[in-house]
Amino acid sequence: MSDGKSKEAEIKRINKELANIRSKFKGDKALDGYSKKKYVCKLLFIFLLGHDIDFGHMEAVNLLSSNKYTEKQIVSEINSELIRLINNAIKNDLSSRNPTFMCLSLHCIANVGSREMAEAFAGEIPRILASPDLVLMGEWTSRVVHLLNDQHMIVSSASTDLQDYTYYFVPAPWLSCKLLRLLQCYPPPEDGAVKGRLVECLETILNKAQEPPKSKKVQHSNAKNAIFEPNLLVRACNQLGQFLQHRETNLRYLALESMCTLASSEFSHEAVKTHIETVINALKTERDVSVRQRAADLLYAMCDRSNAKQIVAEMLSYLETADYSIREEMKYAVDYSWYVDTILNLIRIAGDYVSEEVWYRVIQIVINRDDVQGYAAKTVFEALQAPACHENMVKVGGYILGEFGNLIAGDPRSSPLVQFNLLHSKFHLCSVPTRALLLSAYIKFINLFPETKATIQEVLRSDSQIRNSDVELQQRAVEYLKLSSIASTDVLATVLEEMPPFPERESSILAKLKKKKGPGAVSVELEDGKERGELNGGGDRGGDAAIAASNASTPSPSADLLGLRSSAPVSGAAPSAGSLLVDVFSEAGPAASSAGASDSPLVEGPGDSDSAPPSAASEDPAPPLPESDELLNKFVCKNNGVLFENQLLQIGIKSEYRQNLGRMYLFYGNKTSVQFLNVQTKTVEPLVEGGAQVQQVINIECLTDFIDAPLLNIKFRYGGALQNISLKLPVTINKFFQPTEMAAADFFQRWKQLSQPQQEAQKIFKASHGMDTEVLKAKLLGLGTALLENVDPNPENYMYRLTLRSSKDTVSQRVCDLLAEQF
Repeated sequence: MSDGKSKEAEIKRINKELANIRSKFKGDKALDGYSKKKYVCKLLFIFLLGHDIDFGHMEAVNLLSSNKYTEKQIVSEINSELIRLINNAIKNDLSSRNPTFMCLSLHCIANVGSREMAEAFAGEIPRILASPDLVLMGEWTSRVVHLLNDQHMIVSSASTDLQDYTYYFVPAPWLSCKLLRLLQCYPPPEDGAVKGRLVECLETILNKAQEPPKSKKVQHSNAKNAIFEPNLLVRACNQLGQFLQHRETNLRYLALESMCTLASSEFSHEAVKTHIETVINALKTERDVSVRQRAADLLYAMCDRSNAKQIVAEMLSYLETADYSIREEMKYAVDYSWYVDTILNLIRIAGDYVSEEVWYRVIQIVINRDDVQGYAAKTVFEALQAPACHENMVKVGGYILGEFGNLIAGDPRSSPLVQFNLLHSKFHLCSVPTRALLLSAYIKFINLFPETKATIQEVLRSDSQIRNSDVELQQRAVEYLKLSSIASTDVLATVLEEMPPFPERESSILAKLKKKKGPGAVSVELEDGKERGELNGGGDRGGDAAIAASNASTPSPSADLLGLRSSAPVSGAAPSAGSLLVDVFSEAGPAASSAGASDSPLVEGPGDSDSAPPSAASEDPAPPLPESDELLNKFVCKNNGVLFENQLLQIGIKSEYRQNLGRMYLFYGNKTSVQFLNVQTKTVEPLVEGGAQVQQVINIECLTDFIDAPLLNIKFRYGGALQNISLKLPVTINKFFQPTEMAAADFFQRWKQLSQPQQEAQKIFKASHGMDTEVLKAKLLGLGTALLENVDPNPENYMYRLTLRSSKDTVSQRVCDLLAEQF
């Protein structure tokens, strides 16, 4: 390889060597162990050079079966097909009495660390650890004793655990940090004595941190740093503030990083804000770029409505002298004119560091707010007059002037023709997506300013447009030219009318933050709203606004304003498997499909099996899943949630009921990356794309009392195999209850009238859960009853009004059973 003078020469040499190795492996002459090892080593070297290797794996596996150490130690790339063969070879080595081979096998298991190996050797490794034959106590004990006398603490602690020790005057710092991390995994203790001891320990840690240092060494400072519990965060924040101006760079870095974490806590956010001037000074004066980065992160973390203008001004001032990848949005804009000025200034100063989401957001703000449209048009017009404009500025200017250029056309300095000439002067300097946007702005100009029609048509008719090598630009030029030539004024005005307001979306920064933190990072307000919506109480029993408002991961129309990207439009994109739950609770789904309410034969009531669809008529429906009853019980007191989920399919449900009528929305989410075939032949699309979701609407009417829930049979094909799932739909008798208010006197009068034995049902049962008062009340309200206040003098008793008129004696007993299953 050293003779290669260029990349081409190296590739030529490698291809020649690969051909030679392949011929050796496939030749009739059997290779000895040394030759196999040599060629496998060459393949490893070629792989390390960055070239793909698609052969030689079996030869590497055969080396594992060799009895020679030099051949067995060769490690090859392992793929899933060869794991079983490798596992067999490793198992043989572990069963041998050769300690060298056993060590090599253990090293291989540790380095690969695959699930298959963990399952294969889960019982083998502990046996080796406990084997008295392998660990010779008498031989090694004398050697371990010598380690105890070593002067270095790390060596001695590796031999045995020390009962207690200090590290630079700090007792057991690593143990303390591990214990503090472990305590974060538990909820706050309810026992006052335990909580008091914990607070006392934390107070001791903080008090010791305030003591003057007994040593100036860095290790002493590192040993004193730890993260504390929320109840002492303010005090911890104040102590960290003392390190913001410390002469040691590492301490300043650690203080800024820790305060970033504290800024996200409601307990210490205000305390962090008191250090804003120090942090701004660090942003401007620090020499270390990593410290400046942490200062900028801390400024962003402490930003809120009270200091947004100050922080943004300082960040923009910093941009004048240093490049920095700025965050995407400003959440706390109280004056949208200021917002437009700030973002345009940001694009002007640091356009290369501004992502597309930033100017998307500017467009969304301007279109949604009438009071800033004229100001925005004037501002971008002035910004475009600069000799050198960043391409993002041209995009913003083209979009805003194409929509609202008429608002500034009355000024002779910004007449329609001046606006067009200004935009077109930037056209040839821009990339293809920006040119496509400008062409769309030109056709908008023809609608807004008929006097520019001839000039713009001449541009569209030019060879550089109508014969452009880029298909997108050529197609736009041809279609826009034809549209402007044959369409009447009214048709043109209809086709090119002003863009409607975009639906409000969540901040993309917050969405990314939630994605990083995982599904558990949900705000308290959202959880509370979800609980209220699911417990089915109050007037609007189908309402679930709190959950619908969380549909932030669905791309908004502003994600691709004019379809400039080469990928499919956002509106038609299939949601990822991870976002299926969010889409299940989207309010957009039911509204869009309510017109196509299904008389779906997928749902079978008791004794109604004749209504099965033709595609499923030839096969018997599958029996209900064993967990169907448990899933059904979850929905007795709520109407929304996930009904079923496995590795292939997710079924979400959202329902609402009024008196004897109900409507249920079923959402079928494909969690795989391939299509589901023949999901249903009616009302549901016959194909479900990978990662996509389809919806079905079922109208329900209660004609008589019932006990058994209707069955939902789902059949589809995945990988050629028929999948058959049968579930019980969560339709219970209480879904058709209506809450009714009643006075105390009327209640007891009615109660005494119910004297017949069949008119009363009673059940005494052992509760499966703790009897929390609020949860108990919410579940009973969710059952569909009305809470009657001040009826029973005992506050621990709940009185509810419920009257059932039924010809069956078993209905009241069924209601008792439903109640018992909820507690």
